[in-house]
Amino acid sequence: MEWYDMIGQRNGGYKGRSVFTWEGNSAEDVFEARLIQLLPQHKSVLDVGCGHGEFTLKMSAYTDHITGFDNSKELLRIAQAGLVAGDVGNVEFVYATTKTELPFQDEQFDLIYDRRGPTSIIEHRRLLRKGGVIFGIHTDVIKVRERLHTNQYENIEIEEFNEALMVFPDEKEFAIFLSDIPGNPDYTQPEYHEQLQVKLKGIQIEGRLAVREHKYIWKAVRR
Repeated sequence: MEWYDMIGQRNGGYKGRSVFTWEGNSAEDVFEARLIQLLPQHKSVLDVGCGHGEFTLKMSAYTDHITGFDNSKELLRIAQAGLVAGDVGNVEFVYATTKTELPFQDEQFDLIYDRRGPTSIIEHRRLLRKGGVIFGIHTDVIKVRERLHTNQYENIEIEEFNEALMVFPDEKEFAIFLSDIPGNPDYTQPEYHEQLQVKLKGIQIEGRLAVREHKYIWKAVRR
């Protein structure tokens, strides 16, 4: 929790600071476009790990009501400030963690989406009404698939995306990118220079500093 609170204070939210350009079809863009198509079909929506709430507020334009929860009080403070500033009436933010029983009613939501939150939300299937949809994007497809099957979801769809590139203009921007990954140290500091150089050797693609995006978009229905 301390790391996420620190990121919120340093970055102004759970968001990256690095400069890079996208090449190819990003899974993040695909996820957002598909979510926008799903939202009007559902009236009660849960945003898992909503962070500083920017994405939640953006998605609120497409549905009746969204509840966002996160386990960082600093990120939720920023989210609440954005909610007030935007005068948005169909969003609420709640402090919660999937490691305990979530403070929501059984079958309260007909759509749960997980953009950058924990895949352990899959284990809280009681929150989703029967026939409701759970939709997410993540890097760990093994854990996602296991949890969906163990918790008896049906119509499971998992799609792999690994073609888009994040191209960085220089080492400094790549160091900032690394520093914003959950749990990582600040690679812009001198004491991490050697570790940074090792990582730089592994991201040369056609002579450029680039990272290939590798994510999975998944979707399932509660029985």
